[in-house]
Amino acid sequence: MQLQIGSLKVKRKPAEALILPYWEDKKKPVPAFSGEDMDKPLLSLLEEDFKGEVAEVNYSYSTAGIEKKVILLGLGQKSGVTLASFRKAFAALVDFCRKKKITTVNIYMPKSVETKEVEAIVDALLMANYSFDESKRQTAKEKPVCLLKKALLIGLDKKHEKIIERCSLLVDSVNLARVLVNRNADDAKAQDLADAAWQIAKKYSSVQCKVLGKKELEKEKMGLILAVNRGSDQDPALIVLTYMGDPKNGDKTAVVGKGVTFDTGGLNLKPTGSMEDMRIDMAGAAAVLGIMQAAAALKIKKNIIGVIPSVENAIDAKSYKPGDVYISHSGKSVEITNTDAEGRLILADAVSYVQKHHAPNRIVDLATLTGGVVVAIGEEASGLFCNELKMTEKLKKAAEETGERVWQLPLYPEYAALMKSKIADLKNASGGRKASPCTGAAFIQQFIAKDLPWAHLDIAGTAYLSDFNPYYPSAATGVGVKLLISFIENL
Repeated sequence: MQLQIGSLKVKRKPAEALILPYWEDKKKPVPAFSGEDMDKPLLSLLEEDFKGEVAEVNYSYSTAGIEKKVILLGLGQKSGVTLASFRKAFAALVDFCRKKKITTVNIYMPKSVETKEVEAIVDALLMANYSFDESKRQTAKEKPVCLLKKALLIGLDKKHEKIIERCSLLVDSVNLARVLVNRNADDAKAQDLADAAWQIAKKYSSVQCKVLGKKELEKEKMGLILAVNRGSDQDPALIVLTYMGDPKNGDKTAVVGKGVTFDTGGLNLKPTGSMEDMRIDMAGAAAVLGIMQAAAALKIKKNIIGVIPSVENAIDAKSYKPGDVYISHSGKSVEITNTDAEGRLILADAVSYVQKHHAPNRIVDLATLTGGVVVAIGEEASGLFCNELKMTEKLKKAAEETGERVWQLPLYPEYAALMKSKIADLKNASGGRKASPCTGAAFIQQFIAKDLPWAHLDIAGTAYLSDFNPYYPSAATGVGVKLLISFIENL
């Protein structure tokens, strides 16, 4: 979508629809815009059946203006407006335009909007204007999804151009993650993720890429990654992207993303109803690719190490087996009590590797790790586990700013105790559903150095939605990209 800014004083160019925002009021909706050249009789008529509630839309055809349609958009009560309500309202606008096949709009921006609010509005317009239709085979009668092509934001000035540019680059990176997650498993294998990483490094000279194949993983003694991938005919990979936006500063943040390109559950086979969408088990990896692209595109003055352990948890005569013990990259032995608890295994080797070779100042891992987190908090927030209060608060602040909610869950010592094994240093699953997100996080924590700040984001509920909505018009959300870019920028 092409986003342009326009002054209130300059005559606007024609578009298919004119968008007018309103505040909700008990008696009558209150215009949130400044403008004189309006079809006032039509507005009076539209206002009669319109309250101005958040995301409420009312429209009609106009004969007086240069736009064919006039659309009233509700922002809710002015006293209770939030960044989330702005996102909800303008995403609903894009959804309405999609259904009415409107492709060009002139939008009067709410009066006196602050920078963060402009960011939220632009973000919503771009995030909602997404469609994944690679797999569709259209017949002559079917038409492609209608997306907004052009939007004029009236009431902004030159200082807002950087906001639009930033949001556009950021959402482009979110969309990279969305596309990878939405694709068939056979189109997003470990090698495909590696190719995507190489493409980022090729496009941005500030990014360096390294890919460890099977032989390098064997040499590096990454026994857990190799174990999980044993049943697959595809080679595993450890993808490492390095972005040094501030090379004179030694501070580095590592972001590690689970990259299971398809998860059958292994020999502990997933039942029907639980396997069909398991191509999305690499959403953490997709987010890391989006983060690294965004950092380079935005020229963030921070240093980031992106690490993606990528495998396919398939079934074969060579599949790793429950009851067996495997040696991790860190040297710790792990008893396999459930082959469907594979994500924590590959993350354990990955966080161990990045600590040894890159010595980061903090680590954040993202993973579609447990169904338990979906049971606990649904699809409304990612589960957050963190070993440092300061880091926790910064992640919560980033979540509030970006709309990618997190909810903190505990890391009690009792959860780590549940991961003790009688025949090895650790076991990979506690054997039950009880506190499964917490025990999964506790397992990964055993591979984090004692004093190293670390956070684990369980995105099993937020990475791929069961129902679409205006802000997320496809199942894949690209969650984690905006959240961690905001977090890293504000360190």
